[in-house]
Amino acid sequence: PEKVLAEIADAASPSILNVVCQEEVCSEELAVDKAVRSELAKKVKKSGKFNFETVWGSTMYDPDSLPFDGDVAGIPDTFTPFRNKVEKACQIGQPLDIPKDEHLALPKGIKSVVNQPQCSLSYLPTLADLGYSAEDIESVESVDSRTAMPANYKGGETFALARVQDYIWDKDLLKVYFDTRNGMIGSDYSTKFAPWLAHGNVSPRYIARECRKYEQVRVENKSTYWVVFELLWRDYFKFFAKKHGDGIFYQNGILGDRSHGNKRKWGMDAKQVKAWKEGMTGYPLVDANMRELAATGFMSNRGRQNVASFFTIDMNMDWRYGGDHFEETLLDYDVHSNWGNWCSAAGMTGGRLNRFNIVKQSKDYDFGGDYVRLWCPELKDVPDKYVHEPWQMSEALMEECGVKIGPGRDYPAPIVNPNVQPRIMNNGGGGRGGRGGGGRGGKQGGRGNGRNGQRRDNNQNRGKGQRQDMKSL
Repeated sequence: PEKVLAEIADAASPSILNVVCQEEVCSEELAVDKAVRSELAKKVKKSGKFNFETVWGSTMYDPDSLPFDGDVAGIPDTFTPFRNKVEKACQIGQPLDIPKDEHLALPKGIKSVVNQPQCSLSYLPTLADLGYSAEDIESVESVDSRTAMPANYKGGETFALARVQDYIWDKDLLKVYFDTRNGMIGSDYSTKFAPWLAHGNVSPRYIARECRKYEQVRVENKSTYWVVFELLWRDYFKFFAKKHGDGIFYQNGILGDRSHGNKRKWGMDAKQVKAWKEGMTGYPLVDANMRELAATGFMSNRGRQNVASFFTIDMNMDWRYGGDHFEETLLDYDVHSNWGNWCSAAGMTGGRLNRFNIVKQSKDYDFGGDYVRLWCPELKDVPDKYVHEPWQMSEALMEECGVKIGPGRDYPAPIVNPNVQPRIMNNGGGGRGGRGGGGRGGKQGGRGNGRNGQRRDNNQNRGKGQRQDMKSL
C-alpha cells in the first residue's frame, strides 16, 4: 500500500493530502503504517504536506469508552471481569451510515496510475499472479461438498449482509443459536459470520444492532444474547492485543520469563506437527477437524478448542506452530482472535490451563460418530462404541470393519498415549473445559440468563450428535 499511495500522491500533487485508515495494534500492521508515512513524506516534502489519520474500527466498543483506568491499558488479563464491567457500564456503538459515492471518489489526476497494467486500483490479481501453482489453483477451484460454509459463499459486503439476513431473519435461527452452536456439520449450526467479520465486510456493530432488532420484534432469550457475547470476545482479543503488543506472539506469551504454573519446556517434533496438520494423530475428533480445516479453511469453535488443547497440552508442541498454521489456513483468520486464543490455550495469558479430554469431548459432541465418519472415511464401518477410540478394537474386529489401526496401516495409532496424563497437568494448575480465569468457562451472567439459560436434557434444537447442553462456552 505504501507504494500505491505514494504513486497516487505523486500523480495527484495535492497541496494537502489526507490519508485515513483503520487503527491497527499488531507489529506487522503497524510497520505498514510506518512505511506509508515514510513514502508519503518523500513524495510530498517539496510540493505540500499530508495528514495521516487512523480511526478505530472492527469492535463493538470504542477503546476510550472502556470503564478501566488507562482505558485499554487497564483491561483485565482474563475475560470474565472484562465482560462483567463492560456489559454493565458501556453501550455498543451504532454502525456509521454508508458514505456517499462522491465522498469515496479518488483524487483527480491519477489516471496515469490507474491505467498502468495490473494496477491494484483497477485489477484483481489472479491466483497465478500471486504465485500459486496450477495444482494449488485446481485444488481450490471447487468447494468441498462437506464444507460447513454457506452454499455458494464468496467474499464481500453483499454476501456478508445476505448471510446476516438469511441466518437471523429468513431462517429465524438466532433464537436457537445457543443450543446449536456446538455442532460441527452443516452451515446453520452457527452464524458463520466470522470470515466476513475478519475481512471487514460486515461490522460487528451492525450484527449487534440486528440482534437487538430481532429481540424487539421476535424473541429475546439466551441465544440472542449469546451471539453478541461471542462478538464481545472478538472485542476483548483486539483490546488484549493492543495492551500487550507482541507479547501474544512470544513463546511465554504475556508472562515473560517469570516462573508460573503453566511454564514448561516446549517440544518441536516436525513429524508430530505434520501428523497434526494432516489429521493423522490417531485421535479421530482431532483428525476430522484438521482435515476439515485443510479441505475447507473452516473449523467449528468446538473443534478449534479441542485441537488447540491437544496440540499444546497432550502433544506439548510449541503453541506458536499451531497459531501459525491457523493463520495460514483459516478463512476467518483474525490476528487478534487467533493469536489471543492460541496464547490462552497454551496457558500463556496467566489464566488457568484448561485441558479438553478429547475422547470425552468426542462422545459428548459427536455421539454417533457422524462427524468423524464424514472426515475420516476409513473409520466409516467402525461401530459407534469404538469410532472415537478405534485403538481399542481387537485385530479380529478391525478385520471385520475393514480397517487396520497402527503405524503404516489404514489409520494411525494414537500419537500420544491416551492412558497417560500430560505432565503439565500434574502441576496442579489445570482444569477441564472452558477458558482460563473464568473466561468462556465462567459463570453465565448477563442478559438472557433466566429460565431459558438452564441446562435442558430434552433440548430439541441441538444436533443429534450432541448428548448434552454445555454449562459454558
